[in-house]
Amino acid sequence: MKSSLIRSGVTTILIIFFTTACASAQRDYETGIGLRAGVSYGLTVKHFMSERSAWEGILTTRWEGFLLTGLYELHQDVFNTTNFNFFYGVGGHLGSWHGDVGPHDWFHDGNQHLAIGVDGILGLEYTFDEVPFSISIDWKPSFNIAEHTVFLADEAGLSIRYAIK
Repeated sequence: MKSSLIRSGVTTILIIFFTTACASAQRDYETGIGLRAGVSYGLTVKHFMSERSAWEGILTTRWEGFLLTGLYELHQDVFNTTNFNFFYGVGGHLGSWHGDVGPHDWFHDGNQHLAIGVDGILGLEYTFDEVPFSISIDWKPSFNIAEHTVFLADEAGLSIRYAIK
């Protein structure tokens, strides 16, 4: 039930996202604060240091634990408009997962597991002119190096941020 409700919400947001992508707009915000949904869910803050570079902080929950991720991102215009950006970047994560849930055998030992590793990100972001919001969709693979080495390629997300000029 909860899963189908989330899928319906994500589908609705994607439809709105792609139908408004043809409107002319411009990304001219400095900081965006919002929500991230996907395999994991949580909070996101993006701050632009220049027209093309930004820092993003993401706090998410998954496997009865949490991750704090910091990313350095580069943005470039796509589709001949300054409001639609392709972005990519690298960073790292720190957090913990609980040992009773998760995809690997070592998760199921009842203990907390330290999560430290490196992350990448690749996505598209659209910033609206009419309202102070941006929306982005991304893929964020990660490689955990603490306690257990594991590559996680299933982390995709949809972020909606309030844009502060």
